[in-house]
Amino acid sequence: MAKKVVATFKSGEKQNWAKVVKAVKNKDGNYSFQEVMVPLDKVQETLKENKSAK
Repeated sequence: MAKKVVATFKSGEKQNWAKVVKAVKNKDGNYSFQEVMVPLDKVQETLKENKSAK
């Protein structure tokens, strides 16, 4: 079974980032995951972009 890696940032500017993970369906019908690190103030914008890209 695969292990899940969880990173914690507790010092400096690094604590102002979030990891956004989205499931993307490819042309064969399978899903893969894309991970993006974004600043906390841009998380909502990133999620809205992902919804409108469908």
